Amino acid sequence: MTLKTADTKPPRTKPAQVRLDELMNAAQTLFLEQGFEATTINDIVARAQVGKGTFYHYFASKNEMLDALAKRYTDYFLERLEQAVDACPADDWAQKLRAWICTSITVYVETYKVHDVVYINHHHHDRSNQAKNAILDQLLAIIESGMDAGLWAPANPRIVGLLIYSGVHGATDEIIAAQATDSLPFARAVADACMRLLPSPSCSDSGLTL
Repeated sequence: MTLKTADTKPPRTKPAQVRLDELMNAAQTLFLEQGFEATTINDIVARAQVGKGTFYHYFASKNEMLDALAKRYTDYFLERLEQAVDACPADDWAQKLRAWICTSITVYVETYKVHDVVYINHHHHDRSNQAKNAILDQLLAIIESGMDAGLWAPANPRIVGLLIYSGVHGATDEIIAAQATDSLPFARAVADACMRLLPSPSCSDSGLTL
């Protein structure tokens, strides 16, 4: 009896995650090229080379796809920050904080065009911003770990975290507008300024608190 050999032909359909990524990539490219409002679902499925039914299998609307792109962007941003922080020595919380700040700036500079597209529906008056909260929580974890290690002792770590978060993003808009070719020296200067917001325990004991 002869055994049949396994079929080595590639599958005729792509895995669902691959198809979803291609669909989202097509949409993101079109949003960057011609804007969110000007891009239609027909444009997206044509660029992704899929049927319209495939789009509606994953998303109920173009706005829902935009929300998914925003989440993907935030996940990428958080991952880059985590990688930079994890590359620092385990107990060096000052270096971890500097890495977080510098990476926030450099990644934002690299990706601000995507940021501005996927967050087109987000406004400053939106108080419940999940993306901001996730990134802020990551920053606060570093600040609080430094406090536990006795490195610094701010009176209100959350306020310091908010100031650093807002300051980093506001400062990055400045360098983006200036179209600087190298953001790292600027990022290091911002990190130096932010570190001054964290008094040492001795300063806190003497009454020099925030």
